[in-house]
Amino acid sequence: MQAKHVLITILFLTSLTFYYNLTDPTPDATTAQVTRIIDGDTIELNDTTKIRLIGINTPESNQPLYQEAKNYLTGLTQNQTIRIESHGPDKYQRTLAHIYLQNENINAQILQQGLATLYYYEHDTHYQELKAAEEFARLNQQGLWKKSPNAHCINITSFQYTEPEHLILKNTCPFQLNITYKDDATHIYQATINPNSQYTNNFSHIWNTDGDSIYIYDTKGLLKFLRY
Repeated sequence: MQAKHVLITILFLTSLTFYYNLTDPTPDATTAQVTRIIDGDTIELNDTTKIRLIGINTPESNQPLYQEAKNYLTGLTQNQTIRIESHGPDKYQRTLAHIYLQNENINAQILQQGLATLYYYEHDTHYQELKAAEEFARLNQQGLWKKSPNAHCINITSFQYTEPEHLILKNTCPFQLNITYKDDATHIYQATINPNSQYTNNFSHIWNTDGDSIYIYDTKGLLKFLRY
C-alpha cells in the first residue's frame, strides 16, 4: 500500500511538472551574430532578422541623444554573438526581444545609461529589472534625464489623458521657452511658450489610458516628467 501511495505521488508530481512546462510562457532563446545596428533599440542579425529591443524606447533620428544611443549599442554588440530571448513579432514583423552579452541584459544597460526610457505594453519577467535601471539613470540625471536649468519654469496645469484629451502648460519665467514633449511611444510635439504664459493643446487617442508618460524638454535638458 505504501509503495502504491509513493508511485501515485510521483506520477502526480511528474504530471504537474509537465503541466507547468506546457503553460509556462518562457520565451524562446537563441544565439546569433549582430551584423548591423539600425538605431539605438533595433539591430539586424546575420540571418537578416531584425530585432527590436523590448521594454525600451531610444530617441528618434531627429531627437537629442539619438546618435549616442546608436553608438552605445554599436560598441556593445556590433559583430558580437548575442543571446536573444524572443517575445514574438511586432506589427513591423521585427522580433521583440531581450538581448544578452555575457549574461548582461543589454536592454537594461541602455536604460541605465539614460539613453532610453521604459516602454512597455505588457509587463514581462524583466519589467522590474528594467524599471530599476531607468530609475538609476533618472536619479543620477544620466543622458535623457539630465535636468534643464529651466526646469522650475514649467508647470503642468492640467493633463487629461482620457477623451477629450488635453494638456495645459504654464511658463512661469520671464523669458520664452521652446519645448519638445512626447509620450512613451513616438508622438512628438514642439511648442513655444511666451513669458508668463500658458500653452494648451488638444489631442485625440494619443495618450494611453492604461498607463503612459509625458516628457518635456528644452535644448538644455529635461523640464518635466510625469508617469501615470
